[in-house]
Amino acid sequence: MSGAGVYCQELKHQEDQLALQYLPAVKAMSFRLKERLPSSIDYMDLSAIGTEELVKLARRYDEAQNDSFWGYAKTRVYGAMLDYLRSLDVVSRASRRLIKEIDVAIERHLLQNDNEPTNKELAIILGIEEEKIHEARIASDIYTVLPLDDQLGNECDGGTLERMEHEELVDVIKDVLMGFDDREQMIIQLYYFEELTLKEIGEIINITESRISQIHKSVIRRIKETVRG
Repeated sequence: MSGAGVYCQELKHQEDQLALQYLPAVKAMSFRLKERLPSSIDYMDLSAIGTEELVKLARRYDEAQNDSFWGYAKTRVYGAMLDYLRSLDVVSRASRRLIKEIDVAIERHLLQNDNEPTNKELAIILGIEEEKIHEARIASDIYTVLPLDDQLGNECDGGTLERMEHEELVDVIKDVLMGFDDREQMIIQLYYFEELTLKEIGEIINITESRISQIHKSVIRRIKETVRG
């Protein structure tokens, strides 16, 4: 083998070793994201997507430009997993309408009964097949894991979000959150920025997952209304 061939083989070995070094971190990231998703999403799929992206990044990593490989790769690996969730295309326009109807029905039921209705109860309330309720709630659970930009962008007509600078959107979100009490602000902080599950948030602030879910959706709804003006 020529000197150039030996060098290329050694370089590829180093790149693969770099990927292997951070494979446990990718698996942990996949597991953590899976905890926030419905059971229909497979952990192995998330892990495979993350690992594939990790290997690609290791093979084009230039330590002269980035002194921390994981600092360079982490956001991109997580982004690849989110791209996979987006590709599932579970939230059609029709299912978004049904999700809204379900959210309203749940909120009313919580006020009247202090507990969340089952899918069977929702099917009776809304006059819709239970299977459609089940599918819409799975879609909603996947949808709420995506960044706020995705959720707002899918709901805003006429490219409203596209016309806004990122800083403007951040300011809108901050202004809306200021209208909520400390507990509600904490829920959004823990869910989107600390990436805790609803169950973990419930244990921290001692309220039910159902109530946390409704507060979360109420905040998102207010932000959407503000963005649309």
